[in-house]
Amino acid sequence: MVERLRKICLALPGAAETVTFGHPTFQVAGKTFCVLDVYKGETAIAINVGRTIQGVFLNDPRFYMTPYTGKHGWVSLRTDSKLNWNEIAELAKGSYQIVSPAPSDLPKRQHRV
Repeated sequence: MVERLRKICLALPGAAETVTFGHPTFQVAGKTFCVLDVYKGETAIAINVGRTIQGVFLNDPRFYMTPYTGKHGWVSLRTDSKLNWNEIAELAKGSYQIVSPAPSDLPKRQHRV
């Protein structure tokens, strides 16, 4: 799962991988846009959808409000069922666009930990 998520996230301009609180974390310009998280024993993919449409995702039982960052528009996608990797790619790209700086401010190379 982490390899597929890594491939999706690191394909985005200026994206880098790091580890936060022991979890693979994908950032652009130092801002997190996707995390493969484990909370209370449940693995999930956390992404920022923005507060405006967060409720739409929370009406879907596959999603829950991300602990600690949910108040900032983050949701987590449960990974305990069949995953739609095209959907995950779109969610990661949307989260990336929310936090990404202007293209001229992005680093030229991708880095991986």
